[in-house]
Amino acid sequence: MGIGFRFASYIDNYMVLQKEPSGAVIWGFGTPGATVTVTLCQGQETIMKKVTSVKASSNTWMVVLDPMKPGGPFEVMAQQTLGIMNLTLRVHDVLFGDVWLCSGQSNMQMTVLQVFNASKELSDTAAYQSVRIFSVSLNQAEEELEDLGEVDLSWSKPTAGNLGHGDFTYMSAVCWLFGRYLYDTLQYPIGLVSSSWGGTPIEVWSSRRSLEACGVPNTRNETVLQPERKPMWGGCKREANANYNRDLYSCMFPALIEDWRQNFHSGSQGQTERFFPFGFVQLSSYELVNTSDYGFPEIRWHQTADFGSVPNLKMPNTFMAVAMDLCDRDSPFGRYGYLFNFALAISCCSDNQCKWLPAPVNAFSTKTLILSINACLGTVVAVRYAWTTWPCEYKQ
Repeated sequence: MGIGFRFASYIDNYMVLQKEPSGAVIWGFGTPGATVTVTLCQGQETIMKKVTSVKASSNTWMVVLDPMKPGGPFEVMAQQTLGIMNLTLRVHDVLFGDVWLCSGQSNMQMTVLQVFNASKELSDTAAYQSVRIFSVSLNQAEEELEDLGEVDLSWSKPTAGNLGHGDFTYMSAVCWLFGRYLYDTLQYPIGLVSSSWGGTPIEVWSSRRSLEACGVPNTRNETVLQPERKPMWGGCKREANANYNRDLYSCMFPALIEDWRQNFHSGSQGQTERFFPFGFVQLSSYELVNTSDYGFPEIRWHQTADFGSVPNLKMPNTFMAVAMDLCDRDSPFGRYGYLFNFALAISCCSDNQCKWLPAPVNAFSTKTLILSINACLGTVVAVRYAWTTWPCEYKQ
């Protein structure tokens, strides 16, 4: 990195910092032994000041701000002092809200330009200027990185240009639509960090220690994002299913979640919630292949650590977006990813009918789902997982 006074690569104008109850982490690089003063301002008013020093061992400095309510804009100023020399850095239009990291394969890397009704989605960006976006460049490394090597899109306000930049570039469509939905619901700033790479297996998103815990040899660990100091609060991952150790996925996925949570928590000096929310998208359908050995049903099951649902004992504070009934014959990337579907479940009755029966949703809340069993002639004795690669046509 060299010695120079600067913020970490993802601290920039228009960024979103994590709101209360956490304290946001501000860090960067500087001259060993220098004093760094970080000031948070709003207009002419100084909200707070934090003082630290640059560590000689890493040339880094870090402060934790007091917890802030959602809102803004604010200015963050950092000043390095060494003897009579002073250097000053500023970032402006900073908001406080919730920050989410979105990662995955090509279906997470897919941009808004590629989704159904893209022109309408892009034209709506003006209404979401408090949803800020950031996209990480693709980068391979043999070791975990101290800071991001390169950035595709620095913190920005959403526009039709930076959301519709090009196929599989930036910004992630799933990440954007998720963040937009959160903003509509919560009505405070949302920060979205996109770090996705098509075709990457879960192994390369995992640390050596988490792979070793599952008995997986770490021979392909190209670190895409190292979260040691990153002040993220939630995580959202989409279908990292192109792995080389399919039978171990039920161990590797919970291990990845736990490892990320440990790293974010310790790297932020305990400010990131130890069990921050972690969401993922259920593996959708690709090609009309109704054989159980194709792998997709197995991975769907392993995505839940073989429990069949989340949260569970191995995956606390997690949530899953069901996607196996959003089949798209023309695209494996889920162009209809903006839909939240509650249309179908499968039931089994006690009258010896060995066939799938529709069980439409009668009512639902954030925690419960009530199904209709009118199609059953007898008594419902079980609800079976749809153990097929392509369980139904689109939303049928």
